[in-house]
Amino acid sequence: MKKLIVHGDAGFRKDAVISVDGEELVVFGVARQGDWHGPDRPQLWCTVGSEDERETYQRRDYIPNFLDTEAVDAEAVEVLEKASA
Repeated sequence: MKKLIVHGDAGFRKDAVISVDGEELVVFGVARQGDWHGPDRPQLWCTVGSEDERETYQRRDYIPNFLDTEAVDAEAVEVLEKASA
């Protein structure tokens, strides 16, 4: 599990499956930043991981401050599966 900061709106929501640098990730949570007073493009601050880590995320059995953080541009994110409505 890790934090992923996406610069720009990549067009996905919570529970989507995305690919970043060939790594398939499930989006557990998304917080949109920068719409009012932020940078020129919004940022999506996401908690992502493998499907096996979903229960760990739901039970909050991790320390958010200790997760690895990676920042990418929206163009580097490929949406493999959109979240079911």
